[in-house]
Amino acid sequence: MELKDAVVLVTGANRGIGAEFVHLLKERGAAKIYAAARDVSSLKTDGVEPIALDITDRGQIEAAARVAGDVQVLINNAGISTGTSLITGDEAGIRREMDTNFYGTLLLTRAFAPILGANGGGAILNVVSALSWFSVPNGGAYAASKAAAWMLTDSTRLELAAQGTHVVGVHMGLVDTDMSKGLDAPKIHPADLAGAGLDAIESGAQEVLADDWAKFVKSGLTLDPKERYAKIFAALGGN
Repeated sequence: MELKDAVVLVTGANRGIGAEFVHLLKERGAAKIYAAARDVSSLKTDGVEPIALDITDRGQIEAAARVAGDVQVLINNAGISTGTSLITGDEAGIRREMDTNFYGTLLLTRAFAPILGANGGGAILNVVSALSWFSVPNGGAYAASKAAAWMLTDSTRLELAAQGTHVVGVHMGLVDTDMSKGLDAPKIHPADLAGAGLDAIESGAQEVLADDWAKFVKSGLTLDPKERYAKIFAALGGN
């Protein structure tokens, strides 16, 4: 679908990848951009419609759906990483990641699916991660939540096909944002990631492998886990 003259809602729009989605949507001529963030005072872009939205708060999601009934594109960008181990980490941290990265995306999709259907079908873009396909020590909670988000993306694509809603999953390695601060490894610029996602909406692509790391990890999914992780950890050690 064309993004020119479209009405779009972006979650986590106040910084990083979300802020770049907003910037590029303005460049591409979106008619209206709902910029959602927990703290709308942190939004730094003019010409948007701010929406206070914590995606773990069902009441705020329902309120956003009432306000933004003209949305044609939903961009599920908001997410967190706590660095929590599944075995030794705090259970509250694990639940927080699932509540944000999986359930938040799910509840927003459920709230806006009928709106998108009523407005012609439209599109949903989920910012997932290459960590939906592998894990690292002390990253189990994040990887589990993103693996769930990957299957959420596939499942909703099938369930919403009848109403003409195009669902896109975006996978990538590290992005140069606050979340990856302090990690010494190659990083994609958030504008490049956002641009690739918007290109997919306009072209009809269903999945975006936004960098070489995402392509590398997905290419090994048919391997035995021992061989697959040997290659992944060898590559990580070489960064």
